[in-house]
Amino acid sequence: MNGRSPGLPASSGDSAQTEFVMTAEDFASIASILHATSGISLSPSKTSLVYSRLAKRLRTLGLESFREYCQLISGSAGVDERQAMLAALTTNVTRFFREPHHFDYLRKLIPELATTAKRGGRVRIWSAGCSSGEEPYSIALTILGLFPNAHELDVKILATDIDPIILGKAKEGLYGREALEPVPADLRKYFNAVDSNHKFSPVSAVRDMIAFRELNLIGQWPMTQKFDVIFCRNVAIYFDEPTQDKLFGRYAESLNPDGRLFIGHSERVNDPRFVSDGLTAYRLRSGGRA
Repeated sequence: MNGRSPGLPASSGDSAQTEFVMTAEDFASIASILHATSGISLSPSKTSLVYSRLAKRLRTLGLESFREYCQLISGSAGVDERQAMLAALTTNVTRFFREPHHFDYLRKLIPELATTAKRGGRVRIWSAGCSSGEEPYSIALTILGLFPNAHELDVKILATDIDPIILGKAKEGLYGREALEPVPADLRKYFNAVDSNHKFSPVSAVRDMIAFRELNLIGQWPMTQKFDVIFCRNVAIYFDEPTQDKLFGRYAESLNPDGRLFIGHSERVNDPRFVSDGLTAYRLRSGGRA
């Protein structure tokens, strides 16, 4: 799902549900399954949105009712459809260098991170909810702009998302000329034109720094080593408060001492282990590095 902003846009109001019947029980079942599998919380005000998005799935599957659909996604045979449901109900809103103050902040950290890397240490940054890739590529570009040989050292970016379809687009890394407009002029040299359709792709120096992995933020995390910086922007806002608190607590445990956490403009961190350190930026309350 971040750099991407995964989430559910506000419902535009009730729509006529003439093709399929969606009962309150059907909606509750869909909301419960979505919450259990992704942490996303759906309120009844999203009924029209859910109907319009999932009616397309019913047509594709040849189903005649939302009751049938709920039976499908509730069973062991519904694993793939639960993933398709997630993709249908989430909206990926992202762009290069979105919320630029975070990248300004990251630039201030680069001299220290570069010193660590040049001494043989490891530098790790996590883009959690990377969506179609603009966020992790922006992180890599920011680093390379001040530390041009970072890709030759142990400087790595983990980019994760729950949606394998959008993650595939991130790995492919093809962007139109218009998408590159927010990229600073001096960093556009890190893109190559790749086809006659005016698409551009990050060069190998950028790609070599990033590992894309499918990951559910409310599931198990396989990572064992800690991060220096975590970007998780416009993701937690779609979780209920207990899920948010648990997520930020896990981030606290996943950061090196003095590690930074960047979140979205509508999000707040209440975990006492973090101290506010700028606009939607937080620092772990401890000194030194692990």
